[in-house]
Amino acid sequence: MKPFSTFQLILRQTLTIALLMGVCALHTLAVGSATGKPPRTITGSVTLGTNNQSVAGVNILVKGTQLGTVTDQRGNYAITVSTDNAVLVYSFIGYKTQEITVGNRSVIDVALVENNEVLGEVVVTALGIKREARSLGYAVGEVQGKDLSRVAQENVLNSLAGRVPGVQISSTGPSGSSVSMIIRGAKSLNTDNQPLFVVDGVPVANSLNNVSQIGNDNRVDYGNAISDINPDDVENISILKGPSAAALYGSRAANGVVLITTKSGSKSQKMTVSVSSNTVFDQPYRYLKMGSQFATGILPFTPENNPYPGGILQIDESSAGGVGPELDKGYNAIQWNSPTGPDGKKIPTPLVSHPNNIRDFVRTGITSTNGVSIANNSEKVTYRLSYSNMNSRGIVPNSDLFKNTLAINTSVRVNDKLTLSTNLDFSRSNSNNRPAGERGTNPLQWAYGVGSHIDINELRDYWVPGKEGLQQKSQSIGNYNNPYFLAYEVNNSFVRDRVFGNLKAEWQLTPEIKLMGRYALDTYSEQRETKIAKSYTGEPNGAYGLINLKRYERNADFLATYTKRFNALSVVVSAGGNNRYSQSSDLSTSSRNGAGLVIPGLYTIQNIAPNNLQYNNYLYKKAIYSVYGMANLGFKDMIYLDLTARNDWSSTLPVDNRSYFYPSASLSVLLNEMIHMPNSVDLFKLRGGIAQVGNDANPYSLFATLGDAGAWNGVTRLSKSGGILLPNLKPEIATSYEVGIDYNMFRNRLRFSGTYYTSENRNQILPSQIAPSSGFTTKSINAGLLESRGVELSLGGTLVEKGGLRWDLTTNYTKNTTRIKELAESIPYYTLWTDAKGGAWTYVGDKVGDIYDAEIITVTDKNSPYFGYPILDNDGSWQSRSASTSKNKIGNFNPNFILGAQSSLSYKGFTLNLSLDWRSGGDFVSQTYRYMESDLRSQRFLDNLINPGGRTGDALRNWLVENADQYIKIQGNNFPIVGGPTSAYGGYPFEFGGKTYAYGVFNPGVLAQYDDKGNIIGYTENLGGADTKIIPYGDNYPWSFTRAATFDASFVKLREISLGYDLPAKFVKSIGLQNASFSVYSRNIILWTAAKINVDPEMAFQPQSSPQAGTQFKQGIERYNVTPWVIPVGFKLGLTF
Repeated sequence: MKPFSTFQLILRQTLTIALLMGVCALHTLAVGSATGKPPRTITGSVTLGTNNQSVAGVNILVKGTQLGTVTDQRGNYAITVSTDNAVLVYSFIGYKTQEITVGNRSVIDVALVENNEVLGEVVVTALGIKREARSLGYAVGEVQGKDLSRVAQENVLNSLAGRVPGVQISSTGPSGSSVSMIIRGAKSLNTDNQPLFVVDGVPVANSLNNVSQIGNDNRVDYGNAISDINPDDVENISILKGPSAAALYGSRAANGVVLITTKSGSKSQKMTVSVSSNTVFDQPYRYLKMGSQFATGILPFTPENNPYPGGILQIDESSAGGVGPELDKGYNAIQWNSPTGPDGKKIPTPLVSHPNNIRDFVRTGITSTNGVSIANNSEKVTYRLSYSNMNSRGIVPNSDLFKNTLAINTSVRVNDKLTLSTNLDFSRSNSNNRPAGERGTNPLQWAYGVGSHIDINELRDYWVPGKEGLQQKSQSIGNYNNPYFLAYEVNNSFVRDRVFGNLKAEWQLTPEIKLMGRYALDTYSEQRETKIAKSYTGEPNGAYGLINLKRYERNADFLATYTKRFNALSVVVSAGGNNRYSQSSDLSTSSRNGAGLVIPGLYTIQNIAPNNLQYNNYLYKKAIYSVYGMANLGFKDMIYLDLTARNDWSSTLPVDNRSYFYPSASLSVLLNEMIHMPNSVDLFKLRGGIAQVGNDANPYSLFATLGDAGAWNGVTRLSKSGGILLPNLKPEIATSYEVGIDYNMFRNRLRFSGTYYTSENRNQILPSQIAPSSGFTTKSINAGLLESRGVELSLGGTLVEKGGLRWDLTTNYTKNTTRIKELAESIPYYTLWTDAKGGAWTYVGDKVGDIYDAEIITVTDKNSPYFGYPILDNDGSWQSRSASTSKNKIGNFNPNFILGAQSSLSYKGFTLNLSLDWRSGGDFVSQTYRYMESDLRSQRFLDNLINPGGRTGDALRNWLVENADQYIKIQGNNFPIVGGPTSAYGGYPFEFGGKTYAYGVFNPGVLAQYDDKGNIIGYTENLGGADTKIIPYGDNYPWSFTRAATFDASFVKLREISLGYDLPAKFVKSIGLQNASFSVYSRNIILWTAAKINVDPEMAFQPQSSPQAGTQFKQGIERYNVTPWVIPVGFKLGLTF
């Protein structure tokens, strides 16, 4: 079979079906045009009956058809009708629906009348069923498409940040990287906890397992696949946060469900063409706090005091240290680029600082997005066709991203009973180069590593003259990588082609019975290619590799619904089934790490020696059969009871445990309908629900698989998977409870919603370590119970609505805590990640996300004058007790709470929108600062040094003691150190090479005195006296302590700010348009971080190895995930013809 033939076959089939439906649609339109009367346009305006104020967003529908429109910002509308008998239906939330016969009128103005009895807000729920919000017994978050597309985003998920309570959105890296979405906290310990995404009824893939690596330390994040969706195509997003809402979607709904409904042509009353153009400029403005006063090296030598021949300063370019000779002092030194004199010796050149190296390395990012859509709506046919193109140039040189999407949404009303519809989305995402993250081939890491005495612009021509293609130019060949070389010669490209969509038939068999059948497909093929040129320090002879990924899933659904009203009782009963099959495969071929290529610069598989070839093949197949049912009962429109049940049969579980059943029940009680309340109360609802959701195992947890074990004497070897196969594995089961209240007043101008929930997730499927003597390394067992509790609050309202001025403000609050309640005896704690002598692991009864560290040994006797002082070893260094012994908890990576706020202020066509996101509390570990500070390059580390200010002896001792909390005791991530690298920092005399330098420091504290039994009997002060232990500055970073690089993760971001203007309707129509708008905006501006180190805490994600292909992101730790902060400025133009 030729490459991609399966994908091409599916593409041809879906295009053929779409074309057939398009022909049907055009035929139906043609027949309608031939038999109908000449249409005419009705115009008018809609106002409030109380004060004649114009109303935007009123729905206007031609009764008995799908023809409709909405009023614009000034309350005006225009709609086409075909007969004088046409009836227009006007509806708006909180007001009575009105029906008006057109007759011979061409202008119809309408005044809305308040309706305090019925609230008609409709939301999309499970299986795409639309329900009145007041009838739901569970919380549903909803965001409208107009709020998502106001500010252009590369990934639609970024637009949700701060908008919905209970939802945490985090980017894992720069633009184009994966975006994490966690709903109501972590549900599982060994998965990425991402919700199920359903687009127009199609479950779509969105794993965070999207990092791959070819070559040493070349980790590349290619972004999650949900970014393939064009945000401008989204009509609305409903977030089903709890199992009560999501139970009908089965096992994948354990983490919640995100329902994305795309735009159709239903709101068009004639054929319309809309075009939009976005351009946003990303200007870097804030960088890591790097020191720039020293050259590379570990000792700040001077011309008068250095160990080099002839007393001529030389820069140790190979050193990782950042405290060599001081810059801008008028010194000359032999440097990496010093010219050679006639005598063959290097000529010293001035030592000057270059503090703007990073600023010079990055560039202004530019992203342009242009789109066009065509939509129409008639009595028989509705369609919308859209195309979007995005071109993005990243701030890192030679980085880019491109996207093209084509979407088709068509509905054909064959007759009064049968409707056929299809939604298809075709997309291509590609990049010529995605820069790597973390350490290794990350250009930003090495740009920060360029010595301050080097002008980074001199590295732009990154080949050594005469050795182009063979040797990169750098400050120290073989030790340092040129950031420009990495940007242009370590190339990670990809192409992802994707098709998803559905075909659906709805048949109104009787007035009470409706049947629905749907076939849904999501498939994509992705090719990744990595080219690494010769002389990269991690791959001296270059590297090359290819990765091919294929993902395929099909779903077939059937649903029968019975709807009936019996006087005071309304009944909706549905039953259906689903057949799901998914298949994934990864195939990679590459050079082995360190093996290299035969001919430098020739990037083909044939250029890899046979013994140096490395290949991997991963295959995943899974099938689930399901049946489900639901009953929605309403009594007098004041009490609503929902019951659901689903049973799954999964291919990944043992035969005896393959079937699992989970039900749900929820209740909604409208007190305002049952009890007399003041007219100001529009809604007073109490709600509650209980539900169960099951989750099965990964494929092949029951069978042994074979993997590559390398070659021996040229013979390929395979090894069997090291896990014991357990035939009694059970599905994970999540049981959740939630209660809530919804309260609206003053014609819905004041709105409040509150939810309390708890969830227990049993039978966590975890790997358990076993003795290697058994012949295995792990066994998968049902080993854990997680409990999540949380509160979600939302308060919003229309604060001002007068004289064309309207101000809407909404705030939301989220607090969630997840604990491990049970673990198997063989698993004492669960590890998420490790760092130094600590890491993130969780003991039974503790919170998921706890961070532990080695405990600093201090004086614990409260009666001692040295209480709290660190006890130092004989060299004057800090001592520690292991984290596993001390269980020394230093923080948790989850926020204490999340607070979001959205403001919309509009006046006569102008609209100012703001969206804020405040995350309070939590911690993160910055391995970036760990490496920077241990390499003596951090300005923060220099600034935290304690300068004795000339104090010595008792004066110094007394000063330190008087300020012990600040200058002796270790608080947070601050380790007090007295002295510094030079006399200006108060450095103490230190001998090196027979010469003395002001390079010594000491750690304030005490040394313990012990008796023969090891008991402490006294202390010796290390506070600047004669016996103080002096340590070289460069040897005194607290590397063994995680807390030294642990920071407060609190931040406030201005997620969005936009100012838009809709041109007046009269003027727009005079130039042949229907609508015209323009806006200027910005996004994701970091207003404040508690850490104050210019690292975005939101990007504290690090890819870690996982049991399956790829990697998973771990929250709370970052490693050179340090894209400079940017201020984006964007412009958007929208026109509708």
